[in-house]
Amino acid sequence: MNQSFVKADLVVYGKIFTADEKPMAEAFAVKDGKFVYVGDKKGAEAFIEAGKTEVIDYTGKGLVMPSCGNGHAHYSIGVALPIVGTIAIGATPDQFLNELVPAAVKKARETGAKSIFGFGWSYFTFTDHIPTRQQLDAICSDIPMYFADDEGHKGVANTLMLVKAGIMKADGTVLKKDKDIRGGEIVMGPDGTPTGFLKEQAGTYTRSFLDNENLYPVDVAKVVVKGIQEKMLSEGYTMYIDGWGNYFNNTNFFKAAQQMDKAGDMNIILGLTYEVESWMNVEKELKNAVDVQKYATTHVKTNWLKLFMDGTVEGGTGYVEPLYPDGHQGLANWTEEELTDITRKTNANGITMHIHTMGNKAVNTVVSAYANGGKDELRNTLVHVRNVNPEDYKRMADHNMYVTSGMLWHNMPTGVSEILKTMVPAGMEDKSYPMKSYFDNGIPVTSHSDFPALSGCPDDPFGIMEIAVTCVHPTVKGEPWWPEEHLTREQALASLTINIAKQMLIEKERGSISEGKYADFLLVDKDVLSCPETEIHEAKPEATFFEGKKVFSL
Repeated sequence: MNQSFVKADLVVYGKIFTADEKPMAEAFAVKDGKFVYVGDKKGAEAFIEAGKTEVIDYTGKGLVMPSCGNGHAHYSIGVALPIVGTIAIGATPDQFLNELVPAAVKKARETGAKSIFGFGWSYFTFTDHIPTRQQLDAICSDIPMYFADDEGHKGVANTLMLVKAGIMKADGTVLKKDKDIRGGEIVMGPDGTPTGFLKEQAGTYTRSFLDNENLYPVDVAKVVVKGIQEKMLSEGYTMYIDGWGNYFNNTNFFKAAQQMDKAGDMNIILGLTYEVESWMNVEKELKNAVDVQKYATTHVKTNWLKLFMDGTVEGGTGYVEPLYPDGHQGLANWTEEELTDITRKTNANGITMHIHTMGNKAVNTVVSAYANGGKDELRNTLVHVRNVNPEDYKRMADHNMYVTSGMLWHNMPTGVSEILKTMVPAGMEDKSYPMKSYFDNGIPVTSHSDFPALSGCPDDPFGIMEIAVTCVHPTVKGEPWWPEEHLTREQALASLTINIAKQMLIEKERGSISEGKYADFLLVDKDVLSCPETEIHEAKPEATFFEGKKVFSL
């Protein structure tokens, strides 16, 4: 294009981090939603048409940078909770039983709801006081009730919910027990019947029997998508993969996102995963994962299949080696052979694998499945990745596997490692989520927040960035956690920007300030490249731009 004839809609001056091969610039120009020039200030001046081109001079005010991405989270449920359920975050066991559950029942009776859903109670707070189905029955026995914990890996249900799920009969006859549901555990009481406490896939199975179509219809899903977008833009995110696209066992989230984009109301790139549980009919669900590709649009991407390989290491359900202090190994939802077959079939349809893996044995299994059954160009992704065996790093790099990491979980309060000695395998009590090792081994790594499973950590990119750089966050009273794994500021920003675009297979269009790409960028009120490390978390987007248009401002 002859630049003498090109006049920009917008020109921006300032300290610009591009996340490109030339990481710094002084100015850029935007035309029709795309960058048409990136370079020095003098070069940008040629793109200005007096009275028509908007000029933003951000020099000395902070940092201009690409907008951020979140490689995996659950805003779909976090934003939905106040609408469709009850939030139990921060509640004590007494508050849960005496205040929250009665309030949820009252709300259900007033609205005529056919099921009750909640989220957020803490396993660590409730460990010795897990509510039983009998306690829940005493509050409500005629409406099915399910409350997930703050990680989403465990849940408690009343008797009617268990009856509806076919776990037991109303007369107490046990139909399913212990580990009868693959990948999960139905905790049994001294009387030989289920207590109502469900772990891992036993919970996802039971949850599927909620009245999900009425609980989460398309109109509610639209409100949720709008809420997600507002929250993300305010924090500086414009790229996002949601890890629970069909959490309510329907495709209404997909439908809502498609309808919003067709109406011109989508100002983020929204990635949706189709989740398959180990207790499901896998062949049927793989066909469904292909079928939801029909909901893809310009800004809605649907090409991921989500699986759970294991649970959480801190919760004792991560798949590990060596064993936990009490001698168990955790829960594995799939065999390596099964995962290899699923990966082969899924990749053959152009769909990328997106697998929750926590324990090192789980990571090893998934890496083998990707290496043996996957297509390297599809960037099959491991999610969370608490521990990695040294020999697996090379295989991950050789097969272009991506890791989306909870960099925000890299900080811990003082004394936690001592507590973890009684809970996790030896050697894992003071080492959890590697970061620098991925860069050292040539493995693409992205950042995720896993919202709302924040574990008291920040959700915004600059709070996460500070943890990645310092291995601690000022809101957590602790010492730096595993400081050998800290990142440079530039590495942290790459994990939050261009690497997310690569994970989403959209790096030719987004993720960096580069000529020809869409103009998705932030005006950040603090220069996070040069400010004191302990002040990075204070940074906020003064404005968020998507395709050249300001879509959020303070």
